[in-house]
Amino acid sequence: MMLERIVTRPDNYAPFLLSQGIKFGNLIFISGQAGADDSGRIVEGGFRAQGEQAFANLRRALEAGGSSLQDVIKVTIFVTDMANFAQVVELRRKYFSAPYPADTIAEIKALYDPKAMIEIEAIAAVRTGGSK
Repeated sequence: MMLERIVTRPDNYAPFLLSQGIKFGNLIFISGQAGADDSGRIVEGGFRAQGEQAFANLRRALEAGGSSLQDVIKVTIFVTDMANFAQVVELRRKYFSAPYPADTIAEIKALYDPKAMIEIEAIAAVRTGGSK
């Protein structure tokens, strides 16, 4: 099997020698998605606004690879303050449905941008047959 690079436009990852995602067989591995807009800047509005943007970015990357939020098998969510855990649960409720993906959440010291408060990476199934 070959590795296939997943690209979205704009691709804010290219300068850092990263792929938005990699498709391998019927799986897609999505790089961490933060609350950055199309210009690469972290959105204003605090944790919830960043979380909404991160999920929007995750959705776009998944769809570019032939997958969707409904096909996520495993998600890892990094936050810089576990005090936001309840908001993470609310975001999960809004964007995922049963059977919910396996999940790891971890508080970390910092992300790639000092303003970033959340980053989400995912492994998902790729749809076959074109039905969504």
